[in-house]
Amino acid sequence: MDFDDTDEEAAFRKTARDWLAANGPAKGWFASLPTDAEKLQAARDWQRTKFEGGFACITWPKEVGGGGGTSIQQVIYNQEEAKYDVPRGYFDVTFGMCLPTLMKVLGADATKRFIGPALLGEEAWCQLFSEPSAGSDLAGLRMRAVQTGNTWMVNGQKVWTSGAHFADYGLLLVRTSPEKPKHRGLTMFWVDMRSLGIKVQPIKQMSGRSMFNEVWFDDVEVNDNQRIGEVDDGWRMSLVTLMNERLSIGGGSGPTYRDAMKTAAEITGLDGRPASEDRAFREKIAEWYIASKGVELTGFRTLTALSRGETPGPESSISKLVSANTAQAVALEMMDVQGEWGGVRDAEESVANAVYQMSMMMSPGGRLAGGTDEVLRNIVAERVLGLPGDIRVDKTVPFNKIPTS
Repeated sequence: MDFDDTDEEAAFRKTARDWLAANGPAKGWFASLPTDAEKLQAARDWQRTKFEGGFACITWPKEVGGGGGTSIQQVIYNQEEAKYDVPRGYFDVTFGMCLPTLMKVLGADATKRFIGPALLGEEAWCQLFSEPSAGSDLAGLRMRAVQTGNTWMVNGQKVWTSGAHFADYGLLLVRTSPEKPKHRGLTMFWVDMRSLGIKVQPIKQMSGRSMFNEVWFDDVEVNDNQRIGEVDDGWRMSLVTLMNERLSIGGGSGPTYRDAMKTAAEITGLDGRPASEDRAFREKIAEWYIASKGVELTGFRTLTALSRGETPGPESSISKLVSANTAQAVALEMMDVQGEWGGVRDAEESVANAVYQMSMMMSPGGRLAGGTDEVLRNIVAERVLGLPGDIRVDKTVPFNKIPTS
């Protein structure tokens, strides 16, 4: 592995660093915005600013508005932008999952129609895949689309849809042929989220945020020219999206082992000494350090592959699995270290501004988004270690013949 920038990479890093120094917002700016509407508008404005500066979708072709750059350049820019308090998460699904699928499948005119406004921050997308009855088995979804002429009538429910409450468009996967095996009767469409019959209900998360949603479709009319790919070929289309999702969603952010050690040094234990001096706690710190360094070094393998123009291997699945679980472990242990204050979420009253309490409530999502722990372990077992796959008795059975209970 090569940990150093090449001359070209170093030059690009300086360019990105200089641009961010001139255009990046002051520390605390975004966090200080009082309303969700203001935060969303700030995200749209920052997206436009990045586009005008030449740093929006760096790896995309120049002919569609991207930077025409390399994957390692995108990584370098992300590393530098992470030092600033900029809006995050509002366009991740748009650029990381939905639009790459459109670019790969649709014609140039349709692709250009959607990419231009998104690059300017004018339009955002959501991914309408997950359903209450399907769980991690995406091929088990039940939302129906019935065709009459050039129109499809869509009915059903989606859940855990990130950003649906502010999205302008969505990538929709539905069942069009229930008489076929579950993987073969799905079709993908793009939909206007303002269509008559679509209802979006934000889900109140225990962290206090509402970034996920339930979405109902009640006799929603979708034109056949909104279809992505062939009828009943939606599973293959969805794999394009899911591959991009694996690369777009990390392992969950939160306080690190360094933050935990610093906080513990400021907390007095039962023996009157700093909690950071407790032997059992220091063993925990060592475990988190080892896990974090493993993720960091594995990440260097990915960066090295990107720098050489190669396709990264399965490292993203391994890193997400480890880092998501570590983030949750850090949060839970640090709440325990705080004693009775561990149950206080008030940022003004709690230790370390309640960052560990907030992380504890958000960290379970890191173990679900982009593939659950169980799904990722199957991927690593089957595709990395070469172990036999799970027995799937319903793989060739018509979907409408599969028992529902």
